[in-house]
Amino acid sequence: MESLVASYLPILIFLGIAVGIAVIAILASVIVATQRPDVEKNSPYECGFEPFDDARHKFDVRFYLVAILFIIFDLEVAFLFPWAISLGQIGMFGFWSMMIFLGILTIGFVYEWRKGALEWE
Repeated sequence: MESLVASYLPILIFLGIAVGIAVIAILASVIVATQRPDVEKNSPYECGFEPFDDARHKFDVRFYLVAILFIIFDLEVAFLFPWAISLGQIGMFGFWSMMIFLGILTIGFVYEWRKGALEWE
């Protein structure tokens, strides 16, 4: 039992040091930085909504469209990495199946583009 605890001792020391550094950094930022929020600091940033508003109002559908497009192309990249690594083993069938997949995604992207989903007015 002692050898089991001894084998986890470096991990516990590492976690203790990490938590200590995090606490020191947070305390240092509270002590050193001036905490004077104003209207400009509390204004909306990148999201377009007031930060301290009612949470039950409707969101613009464009935010959802951008999120869906991001997920689609993020998944495309997630599929491209293992495909590129195993391309030598899967041969021409794997190559053409990925080309069909990319073609379908490209058709969807062009459709979204033509419909104006990427236009932000």
